[in-house]
Amino acid sequence: MDGRELVGSIKVFGSVRGLRTVRAAWRRRRTDAWGLPPRGAERARVPGPASGAEPLPGGGIVRFARSSLRITVSVGGAVFWGWDGAGPLPSYALAGEAPEADPRASLEPDTDGGWRIVAERVTVAVSRHGAVEVRTPGGVMLRRDLPPRWWDPVGSDAGGPEGASGSRWVQRSEVPADARFFGLGGRAAGPRLRDGSYRLWNTDPKGGFVPGDDPLYLTMPVQFVVSDAGTHLAFHDNAWDGRVTLAEGEEGAGSGHDRPGTSEVRLDGGPLRCWVVVGTPARVLHGWAALTGAPALPPSWALGPQHARWGFGSAREVRRVVAGYRERGLQLSAVHLDIDHYDGHRVFTVDQERFPDLPGLAEELREQGVRLVSIVDPAVKAEPGNAVYEAGRAVGASGAFVRDGRGREVVGEVWPGPCVYPDFTDPAVREWWGGLYEERLRQGFAGVWHDMNEPVSFAPFGDPTLPRSARHALDGRGGDHREAHNVYGLTMARAGYEGLRRLRPDERPFLFSRSGWAGMQRYGGTWSGDVSTGWPGLRASLALVLGLGLCGVPYSGPDVGGFDGFPSPELYLRWYQLGAWLPLFRTHAAIDAGRREPWEFGPEILEHARVALAERERLRPYFETLARLARMTGAPYVRPVWWGTPEDRALRDCEDAFLLGDALLVAPVLTRGADRRAVRLPRGRWYDTATGAAYEGPGQVLLDAPLSRVPVLARAGAVLPVRGEDGALALEVWAPAAGRTGGGLVVRDTGDGWEPAEIERYQSRLVDGRVVVQRVTDQGVGEPEVRVRVRGV
Repeated sequence: MDGRELVGSIKVFGSVRGLRTVRAAWRRRRTDAWGLPPRGAERARVPGPASGAEPLPGGGIVRFARSSLRITVSVGGAVFWGWDGAGPLPSYALAGEAPEADPRASLEPDTDGGWRIVAERVTVAVSRHGAVEVRTPGGVMLRRDLPPRWWDPVGSDAGGPEGASGSRWVQRSEVPADARFFGLGGRAAGPRLRDGSYRLWNTDPKGGFVPGDDPLYLTMPVQFVVSDAGTHLAFHDNAWDGRVTLAEGEEGAGSGHDRPGTSEVRLDGGPLRCWVVVGTPARVLHGWAALTGAPALPPSWALGPQHARWGFGSAREVRRVVAGYRERGLQLSAVHLDIDHYDGHRVFTVDQERFPDLPGLAEELREQGVRLVSIVDPAVKAEPGNAVYEAGRAVGASGAFVRDGRGREVVGEVWPGPCVYPDFTDPAVREWWGGLYEERLRQGFAGVWHDMNEPVSFAPFGDPTLPRSARHALDGRGGDHREAHNVYGLTMARAGYEGLRRLRPDERPFLFSRSGWAGMQRYGGTWSGDVSTGWPGLRASLALVLGLGLCGVPYSGPDVGGFDGFPSPELYLRWYQLGAWLPLFRTHAAIDAGRREPWEFGPEILEHARVALAERERLRPYFETLARLARMTGAPYVRPVWWGTPEDRALRDCEDAFLLGDALLVAPVLTRGADRRAVRLPRGRWYDTATGAAYEGPGQVLLDAPLSRVPVLARAGAVLPVRGEDGALALEVWAPAAGRTGGGLVVRDTGDGWEPAEIERYQSRLVDGRVVVQRVTDQGVGEPEVRVRVRGV
């Protein structure tokens, strides 16, 4: 144990809690020493030469000397392969059943003793030694997975699904020399993932983080790869601890050879299985959403500005802050209450002294258009008389809480003190936990945010989580925390989301979670966690949102202003301006950090923040449209600038700007003292929305970025839904370039229930120098029924 870690623990948590965390850490270490025997001797294994194949619908099984490979192309074009008998199910990532195999695709002999599958959107080749290559229909290589290697415990039944579960394995892959890597969940150093090693283990970084910190709260083995040959997503469906090591390639100069980019995935156990989806970025994420589930649709109020603080302290302070927004004419959609509103930090309780009438406060705020959102932590204080603890112990035959190999409840140290942890991989526990949200609804809360669900147990040394030997149900399969850890937050989100749906079936749940895994978008979104206050933290905020969007999680955002510390007025404003263009727009801070209300930074900052907030509210119909489209198509609200032109290599390297939908390009200011900034444009004409000046892409332009605003450009021909001056829906149309047309989609707000929404299509074109806007329907074209404002002429 590092003595400095112990001193730091005592300083952070106080002497009593600090010493308790030491005991908890030693207890975890002893539990694993007993529950996880040494791996012992191992033997390395590779597939060996092919010995035969069995064609099946959509693909088949290729047998090798020491393994077998199942490979299938689905109807939607997604490719699956699994070694050692691994199939698509069971899977926490997939939404329901595995997709149907494409009956038109079949396994057939290939050259040099290999096999191949030719489908409409992809060709897959399997070499006689077990390499798997994914190609475009034209035969260009997108990804080549080399023959894998396993390390099997001596004496195991290697080669079968059960024997493989105890095997470590490594999968090395090659991609084109020009390819760029993105994804792997929430990574502070991104969104482009440079050469390096990235851990797959959801982790509380123990304080504010910056771009160099890895891993963070939400990891997932999802690689989004962009190259000249095309775009693809590769997902290794395995929740065990592991690492992904990436190295970008290099193109040969002159007659020199290309050096391909490489990916190496190492996992400590579990199945070796992979999904690959190919196509344009939009098609890839549409296919990914078809596999893992459509993103949850947040209620429309959750697309407005939100304010949180650890340390409101009382209902009086909440009212003071809300009144501050109202008196200054600032829109506010929600206030979030952190752990300090609980009674002794115990989940599903209320400090009646500080919040004597929480339902009354919630009703009072709702009348002002402000909702209350509650934090929910998974840890339950382990004390007799605690109603949640007692109820959990009565669930099923052995209770709701995670136990060790000897059958004892696993106890960790969290905010309330000694705590136990619900096993959300047990369906009965998920149902019980989901029912507890009825208490939150009775208190008047309109939504929840899940925190500390990596899960966390405070520790001055070692991994701040549960013992790896802790036992989990894993939905009937049984296993330990090595497999359950990364899906803990995902299954907690499922429990909360399904519980809210049962309790309030007519309302869309609002839920976002600090931790999760592939497929978490089915239940809600996420946020940055405790991003450090500083300019590096500001840059990390954008990287996280972009990277998560490419992993299929479209609704996210940072703690505006940073979680800790005291931002300067300039830093706070630039963060606020960035947040105003992101899906989850929420200020938040730690209990010992500076204030985050806009008026706390002086009148000038307040006025500039007011402008950013007003523009966010003016564009609320556009955000509502993007939310609906994300659910329908899987496309994120916030997209890399290469989204529509992935073949533009210069755009692949652009990390300081983003597209908001198809229509807008936002270039936030991420450096201190900047009042101008370079902006790289995709092809086409773009208008500066502040000055109306037009620029032609592709190329780079230098734009003014005064403290009062950040550069935002609109695509020529774009049709955006906005709020007009009277508050009603209107259309803002940017003139198309000569000889070109434009358009846009509009999905009107139908409330916060499940009412179906209609997609309205509009087109714009130039006719005799005049911009004409028409609505396109199945019956033809007609005049818009809403007010139209034309800009750019």
